[in-house]
Amino acid sequence: MARKGKVSRKTKETSINVEVNIDGKGKYQIDTGIGFLDHMLEQLSKHSLIDLKVKAKGDTYIDLHHTTEDTGIAIGEALKKAAKKFVGIKRYAHTVIPMDETLTRVAIDVSNRPYLIWKVKLKVEKLGEMDTELFKEWFQAFSQSAGITMHVENIYGDNSHHIIESCYKALARSLRAALEMDPRNKKSIPSTKGSL
Repeated sequence: MARKGKVSRKTKETSINVEVNIDGKGKYQIDTGIGFLDHMLEQLSKHSLIDLKVKAKGDTYIDLHHTTEDTGIAIGEALKKAAKKFVGIKRYAHTVIPMDETLTRVAIDVSNRPYLIWKVKLKVEKLGEMDTELFKEWFQAFSQSAGITMHVENIYGDNSHHIIESCYKALARSLRAALEMDPRNKKSIPSTKGSL
């Protein structure tokens, strides 16, 4: 069974269409209207091997907050839909990603119990045109709508671009591992409760 999901999210602030294929090859078509966010979502797709299509239009004449947050919500919803109630997945994963002088760790539980721990400090207020405080907003929105407990921790680093990019890459590799089908447990949900 193909693990694919589509979401169209339209509000007065944004219009977003997302398609995901968990069992893809890391192919992407990303257009959020925010260059740096596009770059991060390309990393997410490439390193998770999740095919990702995102087309977003938002009220960026106000600021980039709504588009950033709503993109996280829509991608999370599409991923959750594609995961087919999480049957047969490995569920837990963690990844440590080095990027030049930076080291970042992401640990996740695909549990349908969203929670975000964000231990990331950035030295600049903007990356490209993006306010750096918006990255936590994206991870929070994605975590909530995908139903994933997520601990994101930058262990050390100096360059803010490297820090944020390593967060997305570590999330990508963790998603790849946690959503992989468990060959020893293909037909059941990885929980003693019997559901996630």
